[in-house]
Amino acid sequence: MKTALVIYQTWSHSIEKLLSETYSDEEFDELCFEFGLELDEITSEKDIISKEKGEEKAKGASDVVLYKIDVPANRYDLLCLEGLVRGLQVFKERINLPRFEKIIPAEGEGQRLIITEQTAQIRPHAVAAILRNITFTKDRYDSFIDLQEKLHQNICRKRALVAIGTHDLDTITGPFTFTAKAPSEIKFKPLNQSQEYSASQIMDLYRTDSHLRHYLHLIENKPRYPVIYDSNGVVLSMPPIINGDHTKISLNTRNVFIECTGTDITKVNYSFLLLICFNIIVFPLDNRAQIQRPTTRHLLSGSNHPIQKLQDCGIPWKQFHETPSSLAKLLTRMCLKSHVTGNGNHLEIEIPPTRADVIHACDIVEDAAIAYGYNNIQMVIPKTYAIANQLPLNKLTELLRLDLAAAGFTEALTFALCSQEDIADKLGTDISATNAVHIANPKTAEFQVARTTLLPGLLKTIAANRKMPLPLKLFEISDIVVKDPNTDVGARNYRHLCAIYYNKSPGFEIIHGLLDRVMQVLEVPPSEENGYTIKAAEGSAFFPGRCAEVFAKGQSIGKLGVIHPDVITKFELTMPCSVLEINIEPFV
Repeated sequence: MKTALVIYQTWSHSIEKLLSETYSDEEFDELCFEFGLELDEITSEKDIISKEKGEEKAKGASDVVLYKIDVPANRYDLLCLEGLVRGLQVFKERINLPRFEKIIPAEGEGQRLIITEQTAQIRPHAVAAILRNITFTKDRYDSFIDLQEKLHQNICRKRALVAIGTHDLDTITGPFTFTAKAPSEIKFKPLNQSQEYSASQIMDLYRTDSHLRHYLHLIENKPRYPVIYDSNGVVLSMPPIINGDHTKISLNTRNVFIECTGTDITKVNYSFLLLICFNIIVFPLDNRAQIQRPTTRHLLSGSNHPIQKLQDCGIPWKQFHETPSSLAKLLTRMCLKSHVTGNGNHLEIEIPPTRADVIHACDIVEDAAIAYGYNNIQMVIPKTYAIANQLPLNKLTELLRLDLAAAGFTEALTFALCSQEDIADKLGTDISATNAVHIANPKTAEFQVARTTLLPGLLKTIAANRKMPLPLKLFEISDIVVKDPNTDVGARNYRHLCAIYYNKSPGFEIIHGLLDRVMQVLEVPPSEENGYTIKAAEGSAFFPGRCAEVFAKGQSIGKLGVIHPDVITKFELTMPCSVLEINIEPFV
C-alpha cells in the first residue's frame, strides 16, 4: 500500500503552455485521476491563512491559485513541475517518451570526484554529476531548488541518509575531493553570508536557524566534519549542513555540478537512494541537457536501461484482455517504453532511470492497470466461492465500542509504538519486567518498543487535551504486544480495553460502574465461580490501597484503580484519574 506525499504547485499560464491545453478545474481533476494521482484541494495562500488565522491576517496574502496534489510516495519523479507535466504529456501521447543516453564527455571536459579514507566513519559514499549547457528561468530555478528540498525532506530522511549539493561549475576547477577534517581545519564563507567562518563557528551560527538547525546533530558530535574541495582548495560544501557561497548557482548558471553524499553503501548502487536522488534531480530539469557522471571510488554497475520481460516474471498480461501491442502502448504512456518480442507472447519493457520505483513485475502491471483505467476493468464473478464472516474478536470489539460510547466515554486511537519510558519508568516499573518487544533500529525515542499496555497512550492523549472541559472520559480497544517464545514470530497480540476518567476527583466509582456495565453486556454475572469479581491488589502505577484486580471465568483479566500521583506528574497532568484495563479475549 502506498502512502502519499503532498506537493503544492502554482497554476499559471506556464503550466497550461507546457500541457499545450487549457483545462478547467474539473477536467484537470479528471486528468490527474486517470494518471493515478489525486487533486486533493484547490486553494490559495490567502485562503489558507484566512482559515488558520482569520481574515485580518490574510490581508496582503497572494491570491494565486494553489493546487494540492497527492503523489504516491515512490514517484519522486513527479515531485517537480517539469516531471509532473512531462509525465502527463507522455500519458496524453502529446510528446514522445524521453530517451536517456549515456554521453561520453568531450576531451578536456572529464571530471573526477576523489573520496578519501577520512570519510569512512562519517559519510563514506558519494556520487556526482554535471549538467552542461542548461538555461535557467526564474520558474525553472525555483522548481529546481524546491525539488532538492522535497527530496531532502522525504527520501533523504531530512539529510540523514543523503545530502544533495548543487554548485556553479564555472566557478570551480576539478578534480574534486570529498574528505573529512577537524572542525578547526575547515574555514569558508557559507551560502549567503558575508564573511568566512570556521566549521565550529558555522555550527554555532546556525544553531538558532529555523531551517538548518535541524541538521546540525548529524555531524556536530563527530571528531571530523565532511567537506568537499576543488583542486584550488575552494570549499564547495560541508555536507549535510551548508554549501559554500563561492559556488552558489543563479539564473546565469550554465553548468551545474551536483554532488550527493550518503551514509550507506547500498544507497549508492543503481536504483537505490543516492542514485534515485541523482536521477530525479537531474532529468526533470531539461531532457536536452548533457549529463556527465564524474568518476568516483565506487563504480556504478548495471545497464542504464534495465529491461524486464513481463511474461517471464510469471505475471500474465492477458488478464487485461488486451492484445500485446495495445498493452505495450499502455505501458509506454506510463513512461515505460515497451514492445512485443518473440512470437508475440512476450513484452519487453525498458525501465528509464527516473523510475527507480519499478523493482518487480508487479509494479509494471500496476502501471498498466492505471493506464487502462481501473474504472474500465470489468467486474467478474470469482471462480472460487467463499462466505466471508467477521472475526469474532473484531465483532466483539465493535459492539463494545458502541456500548462504551453510550456510557459517555469518547474513543481514542493511539500509536502502537511508544518509548521505553512510557511503559516502564513513567509507570514505576523496570523495562525488563514489561516483556516488551523492542524495535531494532528506532528512528526516534518516541517509538522504541511496542506497547504492552494502552494506559500511556490515553494519559498522553489527556495531556494533549488538558484545556478541554472536565471531566475527560476516554477509552480505547486495541491490541497490545508482548514477547512469547512459543509463537513463530516470538510475540503475541492481545486485545485490551482501557478506559480512563480524569477530573478534580478520582471517580473510582465511575470506572467501577463502567466495569459492571461491560460485564453486563457481556452477560457475565458477578460471581466468583462462573462470573467476575474484583480483589484488592497492588500495582506500581496505582495509588496504594486504591487498586483492584479483575477476575473473570477463573482467570485474571486486568486491573482497575486510582492512578498514582507520581505517574500523573510524569505524564504532565495535574488532577487525579482512575483507570480500567482488561483483556477482552476470554469473552470471545
